[in-house]
Amino acid sequence: MTGTVYLVGSGPGDPELLTVKATRLLEAADVVLHDKLPGPEILSSIPEGKREDVGKRAGGERTPQSETNARLVELAEDGNDVVRLKGGDPFVFGRGGEEMLYLAEHGVDFEVVPGVTSPVAAPAAADIPVTHRDHASSVSFVTGHEDPGKDESAVDWGALADTGGTIVVLMGVGKLPEYTAALRDAGMDAETPVALVEKGTRPGQQVATGTLATIVAARDKAGISPPAITVIGGVAGLWDGVEGEP
Repeated sequence: MTGTVYLVGSGPGDPELLTVKATRLLEAADVVLHDKLPGPEILSSIPEGKREDVGKRAGGERTPQSETNARLVELAEDGNDVVRLKGGDPFVFGRGGEEMLYLAEHGVDFEVVPGVTSPVAAPAAADIPVTHRDHASSVSFVTGHEDPGKDESAVDWGALADTGGTIVVLMGVGKLPEYTAALRDAGMDAETPVALVEKGTRPGQQVATGTLATIVAARDKAGISPPAITVIGGVAGLWDGVEGEP
């Protein structure tokens, strides 16, 4: 009999933020295909004999998505129940949608298990709400790392600058100078608060704050590196000038 593939979100990295269902499926799975984003605490809880790393490898190499897709089908057709463990939520910049369609095209049963998504959880762990009645009534999630094969960016920074809400950028540490400049060029106030949250919810969490004009220097001074979330908007400066700031 063909097994089932579970596309499971592991949350932002804190093992206590794994869902009950995710924990149960990890324990029952025959094989777990994972990348690095779930974090070492979660990955070390999975028996080594049933883990397969399909993420980033030494030297900067990555497992091609086509190989991951094919491996999921192969394992399921051999009768294995497979967990495809992804960081955050599998459908938020996680390529879970691509894997789902591939499984469906090949007649493999699958189930999607949502996870706590990092663009909400990482700011929350840094005491930054992504919405607030006095500061932001909308929030936009944006990738800072698009498909390099695209002819041009699909992100309209000018439109985002006009929203008046919170902008949360995932995987955007390296391109921080480009998109903060694009937002300023689009008319966003250079004094708009910005926060960077590295390793949100995990040991080693670090936060750097500034404005659109100063956040690059703040990033460099703090040594912020991936994985990190960028929060742009009034909520990022919520604690400025507040007595009893955490």
